[in-house]
Amino acid sequence: MRHEHLRHLHEARMRNFGFPPGFPFGQGGAGFGGPGWGHEGPGGRGHRRGGRGSRPNVRPALLALLLERPMHGYEMIQELESRTGGIWRPSPGSVYPTLQLLEDEGLIEAEATGGRKRFTLTEAGRAEAQTAAENPPWAQFSDDTMSQVQDFRDAAVGIMSALRQVGFNGTPEQRQRALEILNETKRKLYAILADGE
Repeated sequence: MRHEHLRHLHEARMRNFGFPPGFPFGQGGAGFGGPGWGHEGPGGRGHRRGGRGSRPNVRPALLALLLERPMHGYEMIQELESRTGGIWRPSPGSVYPTLQLLEDEGLIEAEATGGRKRFTLTEAGRAEAQTAAENPPWAQFSDDTMSQVQDFRDAAVGIMSALRQVGFNGTPEQRQRALEILNETKRKLYAILADGE
């Protein structure tokens, strides 16, 4: 039953991209801009061991932001996304527990405003926040990195457009060839990472 539900969900997603029913796009259903460049930043859930591809640290990022002004949790998420050109958008599941921890440690305090909590640094938290602000986590995203991510997105949009054309106008043989090209491209992309080990 679960497999059948996932299959229907996958087909619905493909229809949203303009593919006709039964288009052989594969079984994963993962679109472009997935884990590698998703909301958790470069690396996503499957980031590699070591420094390259690891996620930025949420704790110093939140403290550095609060050194500038009091903010709500969601506002901090949006701010980090904006400062990294959309590369890093930490999830609420990482931000809110970190805020709770900082509050428990006495480094920040919360004030309820309009049904939401607005967080402010305490005197105890200011020293750690000043240290964090000297080299904030968002500074690791250079202009070159953000430009490259935009290039990735543009390329992905172009690929999806081409696939849509094959889906609408291609013969079954052409669709099968498109699928073979996609699978081969996927293998080559993973091979790039393997070469860097």
